[in-house]
Amino acid sequence: MFKEEIKKYLAEKDYSKINLKAVLFDMDGVLFDSMKNHSEAWNKAMSIYGMTLSKEEAYMHEGRTGASTINIVSIRERGKEATEEEIKEIYNTKSDIFNSLPKAEPMPGAFELLKQVKESGLTPVLVTGSGQLSLIDKLNHYYPGIFKKGLMVTAFDVKYGKPNPEPYLMGLKKAGISADEAIVVENAPLGVKAGVAAGIFTVAVNTGPIPDSALTDEGANVLFNSMKDFSEKWNILKEDIMNH
Repeated sequence: MFKEEIKKYLAEKDYSKINLKAVLFDMDGVLFDSMKNHSEAWNKAMSIYGMTLSKEEAYMHEGRTGASTINIVSIRERGKEATEEEIKEIYNTKSDIFNSLPKAEPMPGAFELLKQVKESGLTPVLVTGSGQLSLIDKLNHYYPGIFKKGLMVTAFDVKYGKPNPEPYLMGLKKAGISADEAIVVENAPLGVKAGVAAGIFTVAVNTGPIPDSALTDEGANVLFNSMKDFSEKWNILKEDIMNH
């Protein structure tokens, strides 16, 4: 079912095979249905400061650092970058709005997929642009026994956010593996771009209000329409990778 996509990836990267050891997971929009809250918070926060960032556009910026998102809008709408103070103020406002919204639920199908990954003897690694200090508690609460603290890449671990490959390269480093020993699971165009730039086989899951082409155009190797869909086809993909 996925043999052609794997073959194409191996030819492009000049790898003989994917010796799968780890699965690198994005968090927002993959493990938690949180992107609608992020997009609403960005939309409201920007309007407070006299700028416009639609909910749809917020999805396209997913994975960027907060400062980068703010500056893209600021340059477009005011013709200049935001100051350090403005960035801090706008981001704090965005965070306050986000925290006031109903808590994001786990993404349907995510726990089933994570359990299958663990049962396959593979290592789950978290690669998120988030800097929430309560992250490990949140993950342990919803996904007990899946993630280890030393195998998490957050905003504090990197200088550059997605679409730069650094977060995924750091994920490989923390897991002690190379690009041909992992796959990436992403829902955002910038995240897909980062995974592809890191040289890793990248699975896109479209859990947002964006066209599939926004993910495939960035180089996603395989596309699923939900985490539930991916969870149901996990064994087929895993077998195709292992037996290639």
